[in-house]
Amino acid sequence: MSSMEQAAAFRESIDNGYTFEGPSFVLGGAMLGDKTLTGTLVRLPLGTLNRHGLIAGATGTGKTKTLQIIAEQLSREGVPSLLMDIKGDLSGIAVAAAGHPKIDERHAAIGIPFEASGSPVELLSLSDEPGARLRATVLEFGPVLFSKMLNLNETQSGIMAVAFKYAADNHLPLLDLKDLRKILQYLTNEGKEEVEKEYGRISGSSVGAIMRRVVELESQGAERFFGELSFDVNDLTRLDGNGRGVVSIVRLTDMQDRPKLFSTFMLQLLAEIYATFPEEGDLDRPKLAVFIDEAHLVFEEATDALLDQLEAIIKLIRSKGVGLFFVTQNPADIPADVLGQLGLKVQHALRAFTARDRKAIKLASENYPLSDFYDIDQTLTELGTGEAFVTALDRKGRPTPLVRTLLRAPESRMDVLTEQEIAGLVRKSPLARKYNETIDRESAYEILNKKLEAAEAAERQQEIREQRHKAERTVPVGRRGRDKSMFETILSSTTTRQIGRTVARELTRGLLGALGIKRRR
Repeated sequence: MSSMEQAAAFRESIDNGYTFEGPSFVLGGAMLGDKTLTGTLVRLPLGTLNRHGLIAGATGTGKTKTLQIIAEQLSREGVPSLLMDIKGDLSGIAVAAAGHPKIDERHAAIGIPFEASGSPVELLSLSDEPGARLRATVLEFGPVLFSKMLNLNETQSGIMAVAFKYAADNHLPLLDLKDLRKILQYLTNEGKEEVEKEYGRISGSSVGAIMRRVVELESQGAERFFGELSFDVNDLTRLDGNGRGVVSIVRLTDMQDRPKLFSTFMLQLLAEIYATFPEEGDLDRPKLAVFIDEAHLVFEEATDALLDQLEAIIKLIRSKGVGLFFVTQNPADIPADVLGQLGLKVQHALRAFTARDRKAIKLASENYPLSDFYDIDQTLTELGTGEAFVTALDRKGRPTPLVRTLLRAPESRMDVLTEQEIAGLVRKSPLARKYNETIDRESAYEILNKKLEAAEAAERQQEIREQRHKAERTVPVGRRGRDKSMFETILSSTTTRQIGRTVARELTRGLLGALGIKRRR
């Protein structure tokens, strides 16, 4: 086949494979070899983006910019998104790009105009970063999810279930971690007898093991996440006044050294979305897109039980109209069962410095459809910055042809916002006003403390009554009916009388000396 015939066959393959019924947007232009075929556009269908996706590639190959491109194009199409901003470089999506000759050159090669535009942005935070605070109560996790998060064994998970059941039966709100710790302490100390009668024996050593896991979670700053006001996940699906989807950015720059908290937050958020959102069936576009940057942090620290839970949610949540997109350096960072659920794949360049790297590239190439136009293994190492292999799913669930793509440039700023710009966003945010007030209403911790204080007070009163009764029984028969007061007791004691005589004698000596009168010997 001549080069012209090959180019014609390639164009036909891409045109047929990337033309869809229903809404779609342009991701970039198709490349054959290292040449961009102007006007041969690679589109992504909105209707299958709830089948999840992967954006992978070595450091510096453009993964974050691809995330930015997809999020802003979804916003244009009225699809809200949630972005996990680990590196702190996504906030620029809020303002229009300044433009650059190289951007114009890229878009001319693709065959589409460049239009600078910002997206409506909401900043969220798990810690002290500026933005609306994300919180959830311990009760919302439930005993099963909480046990999986802490990697508890069967016995310990049973105790956790008892703690939640006791709290529910006795109207003790489990809001934050201090509530949970107080319940666990109560089960093995003051309330041990009461609890064993109702729920059976509880091992103190098992409770101690649970407490250590809770303390470990607290050491990563989890006490800031657990509490009220709980974040309503429906606030992630807002549109602005122009019908554009709001891009919610969770600022997580201080989370890289606290991966357990990050994975905990992710799982709870997805579980809450799954429990809250209604079944949607086949929509023409997602209801929400969730982008998880540095996704390996979720999977590296997650326990086996947590991974099982996460895999189950990923399989089921697409029926709620939600698409999940994992952004990481290598597809091998994603568990195989999860990777198999991802319909969209955008693979940036991989680098082969070692035999292990070459093996990883070989493995990665097997995740993509076979191609008559590319040597996939070789091309994966040759992709330039802002280029990627792309394959998606059509409306019938079939993979589109694998295509080397020159990606369009982001329409928004490819840099972070200034502190003043961030402060301005937060000041105008209705969610910041709603969620940034700390609420610490009476919950299990305060209620049990009051109960214990009341019990201690009653115990002290009983001891006083018993001591008084004992004293009354030991009074001599000839003693006066009326007890002496403390003052009378002191005055009548021999010691007091002797001290009094000594004091009087010394005062008399001092007075006579002051008057110049000599005492007679």
